[in-house]
Amino acid sequence: MKTIGRYEKVDLKKLNLLGLKVKVDTGAYSPSLHCHEISINTAGTEVYVKLLDSNYEMYDGNLRTFKISKISEVKSSNGSVENRIFIKTTITMFNKDYEAEISLTDRSSMQFPMLLGRKFIQDKFLVDVSLEYQNR
Repeated sequence: MKTIGRYEKVDLKKLNLLGLKVKVDTGAYSPSLHCHEISINTAGTEVYVKLLDSNYEMYDGNLRTFKISKISEVKSSNGSVENRIFIKTTITMFNKDYEAEISLTDRSSMQFPMLLGRKFIQDKFLVDVSLEYQNR
C-alpha cells in the first residue's frame, strides 16, 4: 500500500477537476465534494450542481448533471444529519484510477473542497499524518 499524508492532491478526470486539494479524513466514512446549487430532477434520477465555487480556481460556473447513485443520511463532523446525494466517479491517485462513490455537499466554510474518507482509503493507502502531498 502507498502512504499518503493528511493533505493530498487528486484528479477527478470525469469532472474535469485536476490537482484538486483534498483533506484525508479517517473520521469521515465516505468521500465528499464541495458543490452548490444542488437540485434533483423530478424523476429523482439526476442531480444538477455547480461544482466548487468562485473561491477555487477550477470553478467554471457551469451547471453539471450527474446520475444519482444513492441518497443517504450522513452525519457531519458537527453532529448534524443530512440527506446527501451520492454520485459514482473515478478518483486518480499515483497514476491509478479508483472507482468511488462520493457525496455532494456545501463545503464552502471548509478549507478543502473535498474529503477522502475511510471507505475510499481502506485497503488502498496508509495514512501518515506527519506527511503532506505524497501524490504528486
